[in-house]
Amino acid sequence: MTLWTHLEAEAATLGKASHAFSVSGLSIDTRTLKEGDLFVALKGDNRDGHDFVRAAFKAKAAAALVAHAPEGATGPLLTVGHTQRGLEDLARAARARSNAKILAVTGSAGKTTTKEILRLACNALGRTHASAASYNNHWGVPLSLASLPRDAEYGIFEVGMNHFGELRNLVSFVRPHVALITTIAPAHLEFFGNCESIADAKSEIFEGLLPGGAALIPSDSAYAERLKARARQAQVSRIVSFGGSGDARLISATPDGEGMRVKADILGRAVDCYVGAPGVHIAQNVVGALAAVALLDGDVLNAAAALKNFVALKGRGSRFEAAGIQVIDESYNANPASMAAALALFGNAKGRKIAVLGDMLEMGEGGAAHHAALAGPIDTNKVDMVFASGALMKALWDALPAARRGAYAENSAMLIPQVLAALKPGDTVLVKGSNGAKMSVIVDALKAKEKKGAPV
Repeated sequence: MTLWTHLEAEAATLGKASHAFSVSGLSIDTRTLKEGDLFVALKGDNRDGHDFVRAAFKAKAAAALVAHAPEGATGPLLTVGHTQRGLEDLARAARARSNAKILAVTGSAGKTTTKEILRLACNALGRTHASAASYNNHWGVPLSLASLPRDAEYGIFEVGMNHFGELRNLVSFVRPHVALITTIAPAHLEFFGNCESIADAKSEIFEGLLPGGAALIPSDSAYAERLKARARQAQVSRIVSFGGSGDARLISATPDGEGMRVKADILGRAVDCYVGAPGVHIAQNVVGALAAVALLDGDVLNAAAALKNFVALKGRGSRFEAAGIQVIDESYNANPASMAAALALFGNAKGRKIAVLGDMLEMGEGGAAHHAALAGPIDTNKVDMVFASGALMKALWDALPAARRGAYAENSAMLIPQVLAALKPGDTVLVKGSNGAKMSVIVDALKAKEKKGAPV
C-alpha cells in the first residue's frame, strides 16, 4: 500500500518534489532501507544524511527528503526547509489522517518490552503498527508515526526522554487515546536529581492525551499518587491503575517451561494466559498492556491468547545456549530497578549463577551508592559469582564478599578472557549493563565461541 504520494508529502511538508513519486515506507539508514522507501536525509552531530542519498537510490529508494539537492542524486527529491521538521510534518499529517486507536508508552524500564507485548496483543485484534526497535527519541517517534499505514487499526508508540520537555514535545505528535507509564525508577538521575522529577517528566505524556483519553499508572510505584496528580493537572478525566493492586491486578505469575502462566484481573475480567517469557516484571507489563487493550474496548481474552508467542527481546532478557552454558542477554540497558528485576528472575536459574555486570549510566552523584546497593539483591538471589566492569561497578566490586568475586576490569572488553575462562557447562550467565557500558561484546564473545564449536 502506498504510504505517501508526492502530492501528499508536498502538502504535509510545504516542500517541492522534483518528480512524481509514491513511497511505501520511510528510512533514515541506507543499511536497512527497503525498496520503495522514502529516504530522510537527517543531519546529526557526526553525520549528514545528504551524504548518503546516492547510496539510498542505489538501494532502490523511491525518493529522498532533503534540504538541498546532493551532488549526483538521480532519483526524485522532496526538498524542504529542514529535514527534521519535514519528518515531523509527515508525522503530524499521518496522525491527522489516521483512524487507528493510538497508545503511547513510557517509563523508566520496560518501555520496549511493553510496546512489543502490545504489538502482539493488538495484532490479534486488527492491523497493528508499532515503533521499530527503541525508536523513542526526537527522530524515532516522528519516523515511527510518519510510517503509520493508512489502514492501521492500532498504533503503538514508545516515547522516551532524558530531559524535561522532551516527552511533552514528542507526545504532541502521537496524541494517544491511552498513555501508559510502566514504572518510575532511578534512571537519568544525572539530569533530574531525584525520582520525583523523573515522575514529573514522565507524566508529560498525559498532556498529549486526546479528550476522553485514559492515563494508565503503575499502582505499585511509590510515585503513583504523584502521577495521578499530574494526570489531573493535565485535565485527564480517566485515570486507571495497574500492578499488584489497582484497577488491573496481577494475581499470579507461575514459571511454566520457557515462559509463565499469568493470572490477572483486567478491569473486572478474569484472564488466565500463557506468556512466552518468564519474570514478574514482564507479568506486570502484561497487565498494563492488557489494561490498555481493555481501555480501547478491545477483546482482552483474544489479545491475551496471542502472548504465548512473546519472547524476550535481544538485550532485554533473550536467552541462548553456548557450549552448554545458558546465557541471559540483558545488555541493552540498566538502572537499579531493571537490575533488581533481572537478578530476581536470575535467582530461579539452574546451575551456577554467574552475573556479568557493567555500569548503570546517568546515575548522577549517587551513582556509586546505587551500584554498591546491588550487593543486596545479589545475595538475596544467591548469585554464585560476579564479574564487574566500569568505573561505577567498582563500588559494587568493593561491596562484594571475596567468595563472590570473579574478576573486575575497567571495561567490558578487558573482562572477556576472565569470564570465558571461568565458565563451565551447566552454568547460567546473566550479562547486564547500560548500553554505553558495551556489555554486548561479552554476549558476542559467547556467541562466537559457540559458532566456532570451541569450548567456553
